[in-house]
Amino acid sequence: MRKVITLALLTGVVFSAIVLFSQAKETPVVTMPLDSLRGIEVVDGKGEIADYRGRRALHLLPPEHPSDDASMLGVVTGSDFHDGTIELEVAGTPRAGAPEDSRGFIGLVFRAQDHGARDRAAREEIVYLRPTNGRAADQLRRNHSAQYESSPDFPWHRLRKESPGVYESYVDLDAGAWTKMKIVVSGTKARLYVNGAEQPCLIVNDLKLGDTHGMVALWAHSTTDAYFSNLRIGTAK
Repeated sequence: MRKVITLALLTGVVFSAIVLFSQAKETPVVTMPLDSLRGIEVVDGKGEIADYRGRRALHLLPPEHPSDDASMLGVVTGSDFHDGTIELEVAGTPRAGAPEDSRGFIGLVFRAQDHGARDRAAREEIVYLRPTNGRAADQLRRNHSAQYESSPDFPWHRLRKESPGVYESYVDLDAGAWTKMKIVVSGTKARLYVNGAEQPCLIVNDLKLGDTHGMVALWAHSTTDAYFSNLRIGTAK
């Protein structure tokens, strides 16, 4: 009888281990505190580790002579994201000397493809914040606090012209403060949650690259003083 019980217990343990291992494979998680440059390839800019508001963080800096509409990227090397959840803390303000219409553009890229390819433009989905819009006195500016765009065919100004108000929205933001972003992606849909909110502030139902996959990257405009911390990528296999 003891042998039967022991065998049953062992079988249960093995089964539980198999289930746990299977679950782990289905939802692998990559966590990066971003207190070093390990695992990050900076593109179209420079990266350094700096102290900012009580923590060590990755600081993206523009190249010496950035173009008028230049983006800075911190690509997560080896990443290949399809569906799942990406969480990140960002802090952005307009850089000293930036043009008056600078907003502190900062966020992230997912499903990025063709970076560095000479014969084709980079293709990527981008979700970002305009921190100085969040508490602006002008309501229209507030309505442009969170933004989705898709490179290269659907920049923000095209989406705003063709579908006003569909790909951007209001969310309360404190410029320069650490701000939590969470993006949940499934197929051709994405939802953005800010600062732990239970409801998304932005819903995209038709990601322009379709149901695809690609790399994850930190993103900011070259006019932005941009800091990043606590990246977490959870992919659904």
